Amino acid sequence: MASRLLHRLRHALAGDGPGEAAAGPEAEQFPESSELEDDDAEGLSSRLSGTLSFTSAEDDEDDEDEDEDEEEAGPDPLSPGDGASVEDAERSPRPDGQRGSQLLARQLQDFWKKSRNTLVPQRLLFEVTSANVVKDPPSKYVLYTLTVMGPGPPDRQPAQISRRYSDFERLHRNLQRQFRGPMAAISFPRKRLRRNFTAETIARRSRAFEQFLGHLQAVPELRHAPDLQDFFVLPELRRAQSLTCTGLYREALALWANAWQLQAQLGNPSGPDRPLLTLAGLAVCHQELEDPFEARACCERALQLLGDKSPHPLLAPFLEAHVRLSWRLGLDKRQSEARLQGLQEAGFTPTPPPSLKELLIKEVLD
Repeated sequence: MASRLLHRLRHALAGDGPGEAAAGPEAEQFPESSELEDDDAEGLSSRLSGTLSFTSAEDDEDDEDEDEDEEEAGPDPLSPGDGASVEDAERSPRPDGQRGSQLLARQLQDFWKKSRNTLVPQRLLFEVTSANVVKDPPSKYVLYTLTVMGPGPPDRQPAQISRRYSDFERLHRNLQRQFRGPMAAISFPRKRLRRNFTAETIARRSRAFEQFLGHLQAVPELRHAPDLQDFFVLPELRRAQSLTCTGLYREALALWANAWQLQAQLGNPSGPDRPLLTLAGLAVCHQELEDPFEARACCERALQLLGDKSPHPLLAPFLEAHVRLSWRLGLDKRQSEARLQGLQEAGFTPTPPPSLKELLIKEVLD
């Protein structure tokens, strides 16, 4: 039954193209195991296409701070299949005659399109755009810069992160410890004792890292893992906080903005605390750089996120900043002022409340 349905499906879809599309871009998002293993069994992708650029160094120097070999994981079997659509089609009645055949073809087309559209919702794409050899005596390592692209408005700017091999390896090790089943099917490039800085090794690892992150995003329980969220966002937040505390507001602003883009792409299943902290950083930097309109907009977005929930440590500081910025711009501040006064009268916050900058400096990111 299933083979007959698949045969009909192929013929029915041959004319309008969805069957061919499955072998195109979406099939690329789920590489077969042959694409994840290179010829010398190092688990590196052999796909060297893309816009990667990198700096080179001496071919035979060892990676001084990456001196432990990591065993290769098995091939990744994740690939889009036809199981869901065939199973649904087998439950439907089988019509007779030409009219029934056309009806069955339309049903199978609908099932096919539905399964393709719901296979991996909100899928992210990753591309290593540069890889630079960094010499930081006594260490030497390669810093990979990735662009993170996801669904959303076409004018949304992609986010970027820079990570080294040891960061990817730590993520892989932590996820293996927590999710043995799903991680057993995901490959990771092994360490090498020599030739870590050759153009070929850097390029192959870059492609392998793209596929590694793509496969993590394809599995819901891995996509929402705190360790994966930390991998993307936590280093950016720490650097932005440090720059803000030292008064380098323009440099910090770029990092806060990038962290906000990352969180928008990734989603925030763990709660609103990091987005709120990011908005606090953006508001402080905009205010210090004499851009009160943007600072106020950040406060308003934070207040929307907070809603009517129980008092949050950042609620009163955001209300105080919103009142002050609204007064400076000549805009309505009555609602925020009344809400802040209510918190003070209820004893939830002192008078005056701590500023966003004070809380930002004291916040411990872990």
